[in-house]
Amino acid sequence: MENYTNNSLTLQLEGLRITKTNKYPIFLSLLLVYVFIFIANVGIVLLIWSDRSLYQPMYLLFCSLSINDVVGNSLLVPRVLADILVPPSERLIHYYECVIQAFTVHMYGTNAHTVLMTMAFDRYVAICNPLRYSTIMNDKMVIKLTASAWGAAFVLVGILLGLTVRLNRCRSVIMNPYCDNPSLFKLSCESVFINNVYGLTFTVVLLSSSIGSIILTYSKITAACLTSKSNSLNRKALKTCSTHLCLYLIMLISGFVPIALHRFPQYAEYRKISAILFKVVPGSLNPVIYGLQSQEINRCLSNIFHLRKVKPRI
Repeated sequence: MENYTNNSLTLQLEGLRITKTNKYPIFLSLLLVYVFIFIANVGIVLLIWSDRSLYQPMYLLFCSLSINDVVGNSLLVPRVLADILVPPSERLIHYYECVIQAFTVHMYGTNAHTVLMTMAFDRYVAICNPLRYSTIMNDKMVIKLTASAWGAAFVLVGILLGLTVRLNRCRSVIMNPYCDNPSLFKLSCESVFINNVYGLTFTVVLLSSSIGSIILTYSKITAACLTSKSNSLNRKALKTCSTHLCLYLIMLISGFVPIALHRFPQYAEYRKISAILFKVVPGSLNPVIYGLQSQEINRCLSNIFHLRKVKPRI
């Protein structure tokens, strides 16, 4: 059968295969998780920006992670929620909306790596060069690190989607609960060799640089703690680094699960669910883990709630 060009601007999302019995419980559960992600992450950002005592590189860099969680989930979860309530034949999406959603999905994953890499650098300077920390991690450095994290992600993902947009389409069904780059270039009957090469290179470079920087950073932090006789330094390192490492491992594991399930077509539905969990699990756990481990954030929250309790008595 010869290839043909369709280039339809209306695509159909396969979505999740949900029974009528499970439709509303799944919808309500995902909605509650999304509301929590939005409130918790926006609350963390507002708290940090409203309290000058939290104007520290560690918290300002964490703001980038919270913003990434809010934007990534806000442009994905509402669409998934809407599709749950309609039959598969009515899960239609415009091509350009699909491209924007795919861009957001890959920006979210890429940005999670680059932002956590900048946070690892911050922890390295704080523990291995504590006397020079304020000099190195000044306002300009924080801005440069943040801009580099978002800028690198934007360029890498922009090229990734640019190579896909150039392709003609002969199909119109997205075999996924949401749009991403593989789903988009699989709509084409043209050669996608360049897309596969760049996609593989993109993944290898991102993961190797991310994992490599984390291993290198924590090796130096461990060496600094072993050679240091300061108990306070070791306690600080253990507390802040365990939190950061926990966030990184959650993001890494939730990202590897759907990639691994791609190798097993018989588990297609589990892959779809894990792809959604890759967005909502880190987004919901990041503010909880970071907030509970941070004495400064706990103190600020305690002050806010204390003031609210005191005001009615005045």
